[in-house]
Amino acid sequence: MEWIEVLNRIAAGEDEYTEFKLHFRDHGKVGRAICAFANTGGGLVLLGVSDSQQIIGVAEDSDQVQERLTSFLQSGCSSPVSARLGRHEDPQGWVHWVEVPGQRGFEPMRYDGRVWVRRGRSSVEPSPTELQDLYNTFGYVLTEERTISAATASDLDMQVFRSYLASLGIDTASDPQPNADDDLRNRGAIAEIGGELQPTLYGVLAFGRTPQDYPQTQSFYIECVAYDGDGRADEILQTSEAKGRLSEQVERAVGWFSGLGKFEVYRGLRRHDRRLLPLEALREALVNAVVHRDYAITGSKILFEVFAGRVEVTSPGTLPNHMTADSVRAGGRARSRNEYMANCMLALGFMERRGRGWPIMHKAMFEFNGTEPEIEQDRDGGFVRVRFLLD
Repeated sequence: MEWIEVLNRIAAGEDEYTEFKLHFRDHGKVGRAICAFANTGGGLVLLGVSDSQQIIGVAEDSDQVQERLTSFLQSGCSSPVSARLGRHEDPQGWVHWVEVPGQRGFEPMRYDGRVWVRRGRSSVEPSPTELQDLYNTFGYVLTEERTISAATASDLDMQVFRSYLASLGIDTASDPQPNADDDLRNRGAIAEIGGELQPTLYGVLAFGRTPQDYPQTQSFYIECVAYDGDGRADEILQTSEAKGRLSEQVERAVGWFSGLGKFEVYRGLRRHDRRLLPLEALREALVNAVVHRDYAITGSKILFEVFAGRVEVTSPGTLPNHMTADSVRAGGRARSRNEYMANCMLALGFMERRGRGWPIMHKAMFEFNGTEPEIEQDRDGGFVRVRFLLD
């Protein structure tokens, strides 16, 4: 980074990607900032600059500061940080900087034994949901692989599981595995805990006989509500609970919506019935909701709401792996929060191709009524909402 770029960052002040420190003597705050930048989107740590954006200069010997920074990048965090160092001698003194890129390894970076992330102008420890998202990004721990202690392997419907294997081209009748448990284990549907085989969350939601029967999973379904107006304070016309396996939830929610009725359009002298929304757009939104929702949030359901002028699908949790609403609209594709679930729905034909959900919704709505689907993310509220306009 050139000195002119550094001056521009100083003039802009501290933000999510820039932090000022007077010196490296208190390496704790510097270490937290470097770790937080590495775990998120990267950033710049400047030494010798005050919070009021004044260049003060670092009092220590410049070469020694460089050596200490180099040593810290190699051994100060839980793994080496591949950052770039720079320095410039200003009339007020030496300014040092550490240009930290976002990094991905086996697991998130730690400093002082703890994970740090960037939130606004501060380096903080992540919330449980943020930490889960971070681990998902690094591919270390996945919520869908956690076992459901109240369930047993016999609670999985083997006929449903074999139908899934058949969709993958695996014929267990003519070329069986040694036993069914091996099939289930190899596909992530069960895991061995304390010598006992227990279904994973993925196994219960993809192949379970009664997926919502357990304390951890009782809210993992789609709640359907139709209102006589444009707000939740209006009269409720109809409700339903789309429960069951992932595929059943989508089918039942779409079926409920189809039962709400159609409206009439005329082409010449002929009357035609037209649905309230194109089902392919709605189906994509519901599939994305059940596949990408944050299952670490156990008290919330997916909300499927029909208002007088719009339809909304609200999913618990933020977008996975640090995606934004803008990146979704641009067609960006990150690894799913729940990879097993996504692959299962893909194999069953509920997803046409990975990463095409938003383009499909956009095309269907534009052809239907000339509108575009909308997406919003509320990080504080912890939800993602997709909205379709009815006219």
